[in-house]
Amino acid sequence: MTTRTELRWGVLGVAKINDRLLPAFPKTKHSRLYGIASRTLEKARAAATKAGIPKAYGSYEALLADPDIDVVYVPLPNTMHDEWTRKAADAGKHILCEKPLTPTAPTARELVDYCHARGVTLMDGFMWPHHPRTRLIRALIDEGAIGRVDQVRGSFTFPLPLDPGNIRLSPDLAGGSLLDVGCYPIFGIRWAFGAEPVRVYATAKYAHEVDVQMNGLLWLADGRVGSFDCGFLSPMRQALEIVGTTGVIHVPEMWVPGPAAVYIVERDGKPPEVRSVEGEDQISHMLDDLSRAVLERRAVYPDPSNAPATLRVLDALARSAREQREMDV
Repeated sequence: MTTRTELRWGVLGVAKINDRLLPAFPKTKHSRLYGIASRTLEKARAAATKAGIPKAYGSYEALLADPDIDVVYVPLPNTMHDEWTRKAADAGKHILCEKPLTPTAPTARELVDYCHARGVTLMDGFMWPHHPRTRLIRALIDEGAIGRVDQVRGSFTFPLPLDPGNIRLSPDLAGGSLLDVGCYPIFGIRWAFGAEPVRVYATAKYAHEVDVQMNGLLWLADGRVGSFDCGFLSPMRQALEIVGTTGVIHVPEMWVPGPAAVYIVERDGKPPEVRSVEGEDQISHMLDDLSRAVLERRAVYPDPSNAPATLRVLDALARSAREQREMDV
């Protein structure tokens, strides 16, 4: 009996985000890019030829019906995640779903439970938890290198032309900066504190019926505070600052680091320590982390329950910004 060492992956759709994910497959050890599907066979074949993918399918259903596919990546618009993740689970496929898992916390919770009941592994498509730098920062926090975490500040912004034809700006497709990039600092704040916010307050600017900029505060039950901003109106910024009682960890390029993933540790009475983790591809780590979890029959990290937990905060922030008042989570 041969023990498998890799899984065959299929991609539902030819979304632009594939340009970032597909090149990571050759760097993996346990994940083989096997097939891609589109609404038309012509588009699927073009995408397969461009990326060197062996098989092309003229429908999502055809890919899901192929017994050679083990894992499915779902990069579809936000409002389609729930439907096609469920269909993939029904077909017995494991799933990497692009973030946010669904547009709201209740639907995300139901989807996590649905996949669990069908015995398939589900991963929420955040890349940064899989970078080796993230594990090193977690170890610093856990060993008390900066004391007790007291404040966390996160940001993710980039300039986006406010073209209503862009799906990021479509209210019907759950667009807006909070779901698109705000989910990163919100997840990061929860991760750094290791605790859940109980109350939030946010302000926002809107265009085309979606938020295009947001600033907000998150309070923990013990009074500690996280803060964030996100949006499409500012230059590229993607940082996390973790402030402890005896030191600070600054992480530039937290969500999408370059080849040298830098982090800076400042502790009382000591010069800043600039550290880096070089030559790592967080996307290939994410792919292999899912494949290894399936091959080794163990739980995936991060646990998919992180998705509804983050979305509960996002839901409260969205309501707070619209109603211009503090909101319980």
